[in-house]
Amino acid sequence: MLPADDAYVPYEHLRQPGRDPRRMLAQTRSEWLRRSGPRPDLWVFGYASLIWRPDFGFSERHATRVHGWHRALAMWSRVNRGTPEQPGLVFALLPGGSCSGLVYRVPGHDAEAVFDTLWAREMPSGVYDARWLRCATPHGQVAALAFTLSRRSPSFTGELAPEQYRHIFRHASGRYGSTLDYARRTMETLREHGIHDRRLRALLDLADA
Repeated sequence: MLPADDAYVPYEHLRQPGRDPRRMLAQTRSEWLRRSGPRPDLWVFGYASLIWRPDFGFSERHATRVHGWHRALAMWSRVNRGTPEQPGLVFALLPGGSCSGLVYRVPGHDAEAVFDTLWAREMPSGVYDARWLRCATPHGQVAALAFTLSRRSPSFTGELAPEQYRHIFRHASGRYGSTLDYARRTMETLREHGIHDRRLRALLDLADA
């Protein structure tokens, strides 16, 4: 299994101070059990690479939308889609607006293992804030695990100019390929599921300008 494009940082010294991934995992597991009782199913919301490479088994998958958060190509990547000298970008879930994506149902007997898989993939550096977001499903509303980013995080890019995006699309590439390929793969997979992201389409138009 490959680490996630969105979060993987292999060096201990790049972890954010005061953010212990193991403690964050224990807290999130505890929240899950308090919400759902013993051995419940786990729901996971995917908005970028989890859509086209979830890396875990699931019993159901549905298109859905979360409110109060939006997908943004606004997190620095200095390993997977860029380098320290030429940082790339990956997606984050930021406060405000809404976001269409996929929600996965993981059977309760597999949930503990999937927690471990997700943490190894998304949270080795502790960059994200794990949250339980409300998602509509054919079974009604569920609380799904999602990985969000604070605007106070040093990994948040802030507002970038069109010229900056254009430069990154043309030059940023890391161990798993370029920022441009990553963004295009996300766009293509969203479309396959009937999801149209106008912000992402506008950014990718910059690459061809």
